[in-house]
Amino acid sequence: MGRIGCGLDGNLDDSSFSAPMPWIGLYVVSASLACAILMALDVVHGIRHRKFWFPCKFFSLNATSLTLIAVATKLSVDLNTPMPRHRDQLSKLSSSVLMCTVMGNSMPSLGTMANKEILMNMVALTILVITLIVNICMQLGTGVIFVFWIEHVFVIFLMLVLLVILCFTALTVPTTKKYLETKYNKKHKIAMRECSNECKEKSVIKKLKEDLMKFWVMAHTSSPQFVMGRSVTCTASGAFCLLAAVTLAEIMIRSYLFPSSFKFCSGQSDYLWSIPVVLNTHTIAVGIGTIAPACRCFIAIAFRCPKKGKICMTEFKIEGYWTQKLIELKECPLTFSLPGRRLRKLAHDIKNQVLDCCIGMQIGVVLVSKFVRIISIFLVSKGLTCFHICSKLKRKLKPINSISNPESESGSNSGSRVGSLDLSRFVLYLEGEEVLVELMMKKNCDDTDHWIRMGKKGQPKSLIKLIENPNSSRGFNGVGEFDSDKIPSLDCEEPPNCWALPIVTLTSICIAISDIDRHLIKQLLKAVSEGLPYARFVQENSDVKGDLMNNRKAAEMVWVGVDLYHKWLDVDLNKLKVEEKSPKEILEKLSDTAKGKFMEPMNRTMRWCFKENPSQLPVKAQAANSMYRISKTLLLEIERGRYKTSEKLFEGLYTMISDIFGACFTNLQEVIIMECLRSTIEEKEESVRRVVSLLGKTRKIMKILGKRDIPCLARDQMACIDEWRVLKKQQNTLPFDSSSLDGDLTSINPCDLYIPIDCEKGAESKKESSLVF
Repeated sequence: MGRIGCGLDGNLDDSSFSAPMPWIGLYVVSASLACAILMALDVVHGIRHRKFWFPCKFFSLNATSLTLIAVATKLSVDLNTPMPRHRDQLSKLSSSVLMCTVMGNSMPSLGTMANKEILMNMVALTILVITLIVNICMQLGTGVIFVFWIEHVFVIFLMLVLLVILCFTALTVPTTKKYLETKYNKKHKIAMRECSNECKEKSVIKKLKEDLMKFWVMAHTSSPQFVMGRSVTCTASGAFCLLAAVTLAEIMIRSYLFPSSFKFCSGQSDYLWSIPVVLNTHTIAVGIGTIAPACRCFIAIAFRCPKKGKICMTEFKIEGYWTQKLIELKECPLTFSLPGRRLRKLAHDIKNQVLDCCIGMQIGVVLVSKFVRIISIFLVSKGLTCFHICSKLKRKLKPINSISNPESESGSNSGSRVGSLDLSRFVLYLEGEEVLVELMMKKNCDDTDHWIRMGKKGQPKSLIKLIENPNSSRGFNGVGEFDSDKIPSLDCEEPPNCWALPIVTLTSICIAISDIDRHLIKQLLKAVSEGLPYARFVQENSDVKGDLMNNRKAAEMVWVGVDLYHKWLDVDLNKLKVEEKSPKEILEKLSDTAKGKFMEPMNRTMRWCFKENPSQLPVKAQAANSMYRISKTLLLEIERGRYKTSEKLFEGLYTMISDIFGACFTNLQEVIIMECLRSTIEEKEESVRRVVSLLGKTRKIMKILGKRDIPCLARDQMACIDEWRVLKKQQNTLPFDSSSLDGDLTSINPCDLYIPIDCEKGAESKKESSLVF
């Protein structure tokens, strides 16, 4: 018997070395399939959101995608595995084409990265591509790749070109983002100034919609991914990516239809049955991945030659932002010190020479990209001209007496409205893109109407029914009724309240009340479930200092138990309903339980600390404190004879929940504008899209609240439930009618519902809202 790894003759036994190769092939298939799925999701996302330049949301250049690409292109770096048949050789080529596809597809994702992230990802991509090219060249030299020489060399050339385009385009990202952010701030000031001049003539909702249209145009046209997607280098990369896919398709068709024109070898690869699966997966990934780059290329061409294929020599002008970063680096001194004047001078001269070379290469890359675009325009212009002629003929042949489409009329009205607003003034563009301003407006750059319609389809119907509660007071009196000052504090000062925790606590009590129709409970739970995300949205935008963080966490923790299990802090509310019959007994049980749970998480030291800062009370303690005070307040009302039956108590709780939600939602106009301002330039487009959709969802709620009495409070006070409670208590102590202190929303100056520009600075530092619309 031989030694381990050796045969009987003492030589190395390599007969089973290739046994795992088919499974390695499946590993390659899984990585390729993952890339294909992620790129397909980007295509679906672009179509669904009407972004036909296909931003990179799921598949972008990062550590994960680069690892997947490295595994998916494993066959191209396999130096010594025999690949005799035509499918084996095609799989080598398809692996290289997939690399080209990935680079072209993920180019817009550079716009979402920070400077350090761009550097790291581009270095990693460069190492991967160079390794791939070197290995392919070795295989061409050793004979592992013995057919499709011309195609391999051509794909290597495309791979190098795409890598150079990506690297030099990445240099412009910091410059363009800084420039567009500066322009955005200037345009924003203009928009806010126009608001202050015109807001008296229009209703709040109409003015809010028009302002969101302006913010959307600014956010959409300044989106770093959109800027990258419409750039000349992205157009060229799309053309090269499409060319690589066409090369693979052409050689696959020829090898299958005319196999006799190629000389393949007999035998089989060590990958065995996995090779056809790898080839098919690569082909699918290349086909899906080419959709986005090709569409970006054709859209850019359509932008540049909408009607005629006229070519202007100014197309070859090199805009300043392409070389600005390199020029700034050249003007900066060396960041490290060297001994001796001559050595420092030599290092400085070498740096200047290298940067001069890079500037020259950058200019060359831009010129080549512009030349590729010109050629593409020349080739596509004839087809576009025919398309426009056919469109004109179709419009002329349309019967004059045909019934007009209501949607087209609304579209024309929308277009005229856009024209009256002159939204083209809010289009943000780079040097050399002046011609695109009108075209971007014609291509329905403003999609606010679309997203408002989409929002209307998802209106919270149960929440609207709750807000429309006929028992609700015009002045939101329920805000001041759920907690009484006559209830003593539990061992420390009272923590500040958020909007959500009283709502969740009151809903918990509603579930525990006996003799209430289950349908009413389900309806209330659904309404609260729909309303809490909007309340959270208001709180996250208004709680700049984070004083209510624990209070908000307590509301979220309690709501999970109430909504899913009908439990409040492990107290089974349904069981409590059975054990305690009367509302008074149920409330006494809840208050006693809450008092015990308040004391559980704290020792003496902690109690002393929380007396100094009650907002930092533990999450469970805040939830218990809320239940204790609300239960005790309701017990006082029962003793006064206000809630004599379970039905009366449920009706009172339902009204309180409705009033608290309504008072909270009076802040929607303000926080919608705040959400547009606080995000970074990479997030502005998505942020504005969310609030436009939110306007569609809550428009009816705003109209309902517009008919009710709004208290005279400052903006920061309007967002704080404790300020509302203080005002309600003051009103209750006045000898005259407190309704005189309230004002109708329609009488308020709509500009007062918007945030001054200075407030934006404090709000920008807040984290991204967790609300998903």
